[in-house]
Amino acid sequence: MERNDPCWCGSGKKYKKCHMPIEEKIKLHRDRGEIVPSRKLLKTPAQIEKIKKSAALNTAVLDEVAAHIRAGMSTAEIDKIVYDFTTAHGGIPAPLNYQGFPKSVCTSINNEVCHGIPDENIILQEGDIINVDVSTILDGYFSDASRMFMIGEVSDRAKRLVRVTEECVELGLAAAKPWGHLGDIADAINTHAQANGYSVVVDIGGHGIGLEFHEDPFVSYVTPKGSEMLLVPGMMFTIEPMINEGSPDFFVDEDNDWTIYTIDDGLSAQIEYMVLVKEDGIEILTK
Repeated sequence: MERNDPCWCGSGKKYKKCHMPIEEKIKLHRDRGEIVPSRKLLKTPAQIEKIKKSAALNTAVLDEVAAHIRAGMSTAEIDKIVYDFTTAHGGIPAPLNYQGFPKSVCTSINNEVCHGIPDENIILQEGDIINVDVSTILDGYFSDASRMFMIGEVSDRAKRLVRVTEECVELGLAAAKPWGHLGDIADAINTHAQANGYSVVVDIGGHGIGLEFHEDPFVSYVTPKGSEMLLVPGMMFTIEPMINEGSPDFFVDEDNDWTIYTIDDGLSAQIEYMVLVKEDGIEILTK
């Protein structure tokens, strides 16, 4: 683009006053051999505004789940809460019928790493830990987040895993800085998990989001500091490490082809935030 052309992002500013300095800086990093995002991974101001509305609804859905989740309820009841609240507020549950997924939310209990399918026969018990993963489409824009819930009085073992998972996410957020790298986030998370005797699932990670449910980049949580894609203002992705008690390995339920379990029957926990890279830091959009 020419310096005085209107910027491609639709901000109404001239290119030289908007994305030109950012793209010149990206080129410097690219010339050093670093992985850099394409222009299509940088959300425009108009897109960000719409995605934030989706994110606000997604957070409200999780708040609604938090207000009702309890021992004795089925995971199908959680699914109904998510579907009813989302649709009543003009949204669509993104998981519903996504690549054949049959429900509106993922509910993963104890040794389930992720993608647990709600079922009227799965009843929450005192002492369970459960990840509720909510994803929302509002006016065509996507958002995503998950929370861990401890049902009643849980074991010290389970409490510790959930606490360390929370700490891993917070450390990952602190390591996420504009013009840093995705590997900085991964290193902070993996280092803390291993220091506490846990492992991080390798083959499942975070993802870009906003215009689609899953976009580039893939966000690993086991790569070295300073590696992976450059973090550029306008990028949007999830931070959602899966922390296992024992082995990071897993297997997929052969009956439903969705639910993922720890290979050694150990507990697993996951917390997911959705973030936006800005020029002055990271903004949390969902949690």
